[in-house]
Order: sequence, then C-alpha cells, then structure tokens
Amino acid sequence: MPAAVQKEKGSASLVAMLLVPIIVVNSIGFILPILNLAQLSFKEALVGGGIGEAFTLSNWAILIEDTFYLEVLWQSVWVSAAITLITLACSYPIALYLHRTSGPIRTVLIVLVISPLLTSAVIRTYGWVALLSDNGVITSLLTSMGLNVPPLMFNTTGVIIGMTEILMPYMILALFAGFGRLDQNVEDAARALGANELRVFTRVVFPLTLPGVVLGCLLVFVLAVSSFITPKLLGGGRVFLLATEIYDQAIVTLNWPLAATLSMLVLIVFGLALALYARALRLVTA
Repeated sequence: MPAAVQKEKGSASLVAMLLVPIIVVNSIGFILPILNLAQLSFKEALVGGGIGEAFTLSNWAILIEDTFYLEVLWQSVWVSAAITLITLACSYPIALYLHRTSGPIRTVLIVLVISPLLTSAVIRTYGWVALLSDNGVITSLLTSMGLNVPPLMFNTTGVIIGMTEILMPYMILALFAGFGRLDQNVEDAARALGANELRVFTRVVFPLTLPGVVLGCLLVFVLAVSSFITPKLLGGGRVFLLATEIYDQAIVTLNWPLAATLSMLVLIVFGLALALYARALRLVTA
C-alpha cells in the first residue's frame, strides 16, 4: 500500500477518534433530550401533572386553535426582533471603535465589554429592577426634570431595555469578530476619490461589516427568544413570551406535554432563524 494512502487513512482515523467524544456528548446532552421533548409533545396531559401514554395531536392542535398561543408566538418574535435591532444600533459604534483601536487600549476595552458576562444575569436584572421601578433612579430623574414618565416596569418596555443591555456584550463580540474584512486602506481610497464620511460608511464600511452584523443579529435573536429570567422579572408576569409560558406550563400548571410542545415551537423558530441567517450570509458574501 502506498505511503500516501496509509497516511490518508491514518489521518481519517485520527479525525474520527477526535470526533467521537463530542458526538457522544452532543448525543447525550442535546439530541436525546430533544427527541424526548418531541415524543413528550405527543402525549396526553393528565390531571395532577400526570402524563398519559396514548399518542395524541391535541397539544399541537391547541397551539393552532388557541389564539393566545399565536399571540405569544407573535409577541416573542417581534419583541426579540426589536431587542435585536436596538442592540445592534447600540453595539455597532462600540464594536467599530474597538476594531479601530490597538495595543493596551483595545485590551482594556475588550475587558470592559466582557466584564458584564462575569456577573449573573439574575443580578444584572435585579439592577434594572432598581433602576426602572416607579421610585427608581431613572424614573425619579426624569420626573424631577418635569417629564411625564410612563411605567418602565412590568411591561414590554422594561423587558426590551433590560434585555438590550444584557445582550449587548454578545452583539459587540460577534460584530468585532466579523469585522475582519474591514480594511482601512479601502476607506482611505474612498476618501481620496472624493467620498464624504457618510458615503464611506454606507458604501464601504457597512457593506464590509455585514457578515458580522448578520452573525450578531442571529446570536442576539436566539438568546432573546430563549431568555426567561429577565422577561419574567422585568415583565412581572404581564409580558407573555414563549420562554415564560413554557415555565408556567411546566412548573405552575404541571402540563409537561404542552410545555414540550411549546419548546418544540421554539426550536422551529430557531430553525427558521438559522435558515434566514444562511440566506442572508450568502447574499452579503456574494
């Protein structure tokens, strides 16, 4: 057997051995639970939290026939999309400035961006509870300025504000990682040809950073859809999203089959988001 063939087979065997651990971990920690949720969504919920063994489509029929769950789905999607767009608008200038710095300043800025992730989301959410409450710092400050401030807690506004701040580090890091195509020489060439700063940004900078924008939007949207603790605390049980409804069905009403069905619905939303991401990525990199 030629040495080249033996070397190729040896490399293939090594790759297979290296992939076995991650395949086993993903199978046990991800695929098997997903399959369990899928089969649980076709079970009947019994009184007292029991689960029947008979096959039924009633849980899926409830999602289609009950307008409440359609409204929950719509609210989850548009709130997550709003959080994504606001987070992008707040994070893009920071990521762009971070990309254009170098040396110790960049290191310090990266540490500042990452540092919020070292604090629990629960603690950060309670911080927003203190800020956004009726007697909080923000409301008191705006009221002292003579402004009529609407409630910022226990509504969609509070959820969007809190989620935007919590997800900004993820967006900044995703944008920063996707800014590799940005070349200062290209910007200088555009300015040398007479383009003003706005035209340089719209025709050069932003198009080159679109892969990072698409990646950041996907990441933040998925995290926003699946987020539970922040909407639960800042929404006060008045903002109905898929994640909070899954918790209520599983823990409060003990309807595990319906909770599993809602969980599968979240996975479907994730799949559609990934498909949209793949399509958008092909368009921006074409």
